[in-house]
Amino acid sequence: MVTVGIDPHKHVHVAVAVDAEGRRVSRPLTVKNDATQISVLLKWIRSIAGGTPVTWAIEDGRGFARRLADGLLLAGHEVAWVPTRLMAAHRKLHAATGSKSDPVDAAAVAHAAIATPGLDRHRIDERVRELRALVDLRADLVKRRTVVINQAKAYTHLWLDHTPGDLTRAPGLTALTTLLDASKTGQHVRRVLSEMLSEIAGLNQRIRALEATIRELVSPLAPALLEITGISHVSAAVLLAEIGDITRFTSSAKLARYTGCAPIPVYSSDKERHRLHRGGNRRLNSVLYTAAIVQQRFHPGARDLLARHEPTKGARGARRILKRHLIDVIHRAMTHDRASWQHQITQHELAA
Repeated sequence: MVTVGIDPHKHVHVAVAVDAEGRRVSRPLTVKNDATQISVLLKWIRSIAGGTPVTWAIEDGRGFARRLADGLLLAGHEVAWVPTRLMAAHRKLHAATGSKSDPVDAAAVAHAAIATPGLDRHRIDERVRELRALVDLRADLVKRRTVVINQAKAYTHLWLDHTPGDLTRAPGLTALTTLLDASKTGQHVRRVLSEMLSEIAGLNQRIRALEATIRELVSPLAPALLEITGISHVSAAVLLAEIGDITRFTSSAKLARYTGCAPIPVYSSDKERHRLHRGGNRRLNSVLYTAAIVQQRFHPGARDLLARHEPTKGARGARRILKRHLIDVIHRAMTHDRASWQHQITQHELAA
């Protein structure tokens, strides 16, 4: 059994192969993060492992390593994600004191994978894979739109002594355009504001088009998830894109920890208490927060739950309890939806 630890970066990935005892069996390999990386890695590992089973362990920086993980899985290999904290712990355990380099990190990733066989395995579904690209693009466009809107509001306040309304919708843009046309500002300021408004209108149109496509893709994948109050098509798309195959979380408690909704025990000396977990996937945590706010307004059961816990936990504490309850509901819904998926990419099918 050979385990390959990979330390991913924006431009290059560093790989180190170790045997079942944790001993290095080759010199480190550095590959460019481009279209040729999979063929280079597979040729390299075949010369080392021969017919021995290979597990690829990648430090959990999925932004840089997602294409690598997808390519290895599509080539029929098993891919495990190693949390950065776990890698750092094994680096301290195995490397010389204070030693820090890309090969050292890659070897620590491999050691962590050997010591922790239950690590999350990479799985992909083609529809979810495409959905993830749309979700990421929409998030980038929304960030850009927010920047331009804030700039436009600052200029409008400075030059027109006016605070505009919602510029993500047509009425707000139309009202501000009419005000700008009737104003007596200089031509250069007028040009700047006009270009900002045109950019906002274009971004609004692109975002709406993306949301329509996302709706078409999400509807057949997550019918049960979409029935939950507070989960829109965009929220469901984020959940699918970030979680992927829900079966990798064998319980809702593990999903709660992944999203940062599980409180962390910090008690000692027989004094039990918990504190807020500020880690976890913040994009998922944001979706859950929005769902909790919507349920607080429109779901009678959620209002009853909040009313029971607010006297002892406070408003924020009660909302955290609601978010944790939502994790249970979402886990059940996604598990139900996952069972109805007709086509999927699994390790067994790829290896066959």
